[in-house]
Amino acid sequence: MPQLKVKPWFPILALIWFIFLTILPHKVLAYSYPNRFSPQTSGDLVSSPWTWWWH
Repeated sequence: MPQLKVKPWFPILALIWFIFLTILPHKVLAYSYPNRFSPQTSGDLVSSPWTWWWH
């Protein structure tokens, strides 16, 4: 069975995990957002209870 032969697929799997764990986190963390997030309101949110006309 070709799935049980470690030679072809294990180096590819190890290389992909090496890329995922070393190179990609640096690229993702280096991304800068063009706009900074800021809250729209500084006060507490006021909500009214729902009125159900069938109750």
